[in-house]
Order: sequence, then structure tokens, then C-alpha cells
Amino acid sequence: MLNVRSVLVTGSNRGIGLELVRQLAGKSKGPEWVFATCRDPEGPRAQDLKSLAAKYQCVKILPMDINDLSSIKTAAAKVTELLQGAGLNLLINNAGTVKGSTLESETAEDMAEVYKTNVIGPMLVSQAFLPLLRKASQESPQKGLSCSKAAIVNVSSEGGSIANVDGWIRGQITNYRCSKAALNMLSRCQGLGFAEDGILCIALHPGWVQTDLGNVTAALNMLSRCQGLGFAEDGILCIALHPGWVQTDLGNVT
Repeated sequence: MLNVRSVLVTGSNRGIGLELVRQLAGKSKGPEWVFATCRDPEGPRAQDLKSLAAKYQCVKILPMDINDLSSIKTAAAKVTELLQGAGLNLLINNAGTVKGSTLESETAEDMAEVYKTNVIGPMLVSQAFLPLLRKASQESPQKGLSCSKAAIVNVSSEGGSIANVDGWIRGQITNYRCSKAALNMLSRCQGLGFAEDGILCIALHPGWVQTDLGNVTAALNMLSRCQGLGFAEDGILCIALHPGWVQTDLGNVT
């Protein structure tokens, strides 16, 4: 069972990040602190997140641009202040981006921009919050590695798998694939480097989810997927079921 005092989610104003915040805050024995970060908390795209913060006292919205080191450091300092000497149990590097492209149309500018957000951003955020993660690990009585102790979860994609190259026909998006392959290696390096600190480091593939990034044709319903991620340690199976094209009022007789 996931049992943490504090969680930080990047890119939490929409998509998977927003739903993770919703699920974490809504748990009956949820975290005391759910730090929800995004670039512009006062902007129109953060209204749903602000509604969550108004509903759940544990949700604290913080501005953080993962492409701006000074913004990251400012957010880390604020979290340190709010935790009042305690550590951060769980860091979820969720923020990401993609640029539509083919192998032939890919540009250096798009590749660099996507790498900066999807690889360098998670690296810098992890570095900035590492002291708090180490503190949480040291304070925990748990043995071994666990998300309930201290963990870095990098939201990656099977699109970055060299073996599978998932969904190539649907979209080549070379910048995204290469960046997620790099994020997977970063996660592996973090796992090796921070193991002695008792910090679990993993790359998580959420599936092709219905978000602004994944679009409405994605195979997985976002609510079901986030529930599955949030309730797995409780032994609760959460799935989105595809019944096929059935003869109903919605499916019609054809």
C-alpha cells in the first residue's frame, strides 16, 4: 500500500499529471502534501488544477518551469520550507513534450527542445530535490526500496523502446522516441547511482493515454490508467475495457 507523507508531481496542470494529483489527493489515507507544479499556475490551462487545490487542502500548487534551473531551485527551496525539516517521499517527473515530425522532417531545433524538456528537465529536477529524497530515505524505518520510502518515478514511454519501437505506423515522432530512450537510460543511471541512498528510481510507461499529448484516439482511458498506477499497491485492479464495436444505440446496427 502506498503510504507517503509527501509527493511532488511535475506537469500537473493537465493530462496524466493532473489526474495523478486528483487520485493522490482523493485517497482516504493520502499524502499530507501533494506538491503540484506547472509553468504557469495563474494561466487558463491551470484552472482544473486550481479547482483541485480548492477542494483538497493537501494540494499545494507551485510554479516550476523544468527548463529553467532558477525556477527549479526556487521550487525546491519552497518545498523544503513547507516540509519543515522532513524529506520528500516521492518525485514524479511527469512533464514532457513532443513535436510532430517524420524522420525526414525532423529538425535540430525540435530535437533539442524536446530533449531539454524530456531528459534534461527530469535530470535537473531530480538533482534539485535529491537532498529531500535522501532525507526521506534516512528517516524511513522501511528496508529496501519503495515508493513509500523515497523514489524518483520518471514517466517515460514504450515509444522509447529500442526493441519494440511501439506505434511507428501511428507516428514516427523521432524527437520524442529518442528523448524517451534517453530518459530510460537516465532512470537506469539514477537507479545505480542512488541505490546506496535507498532511493528507488524507475521509468514508468503509462501506455498511450487520452490526454492533450496522447489525443482522444489513444488506447487507454486516463482515469483508469492513473487509478491503476495509484491503487496497484492496494491490490486493486483498475482497467479500461474495450468491448468492441457492438450493435447498440451508440454502435448502430452496422
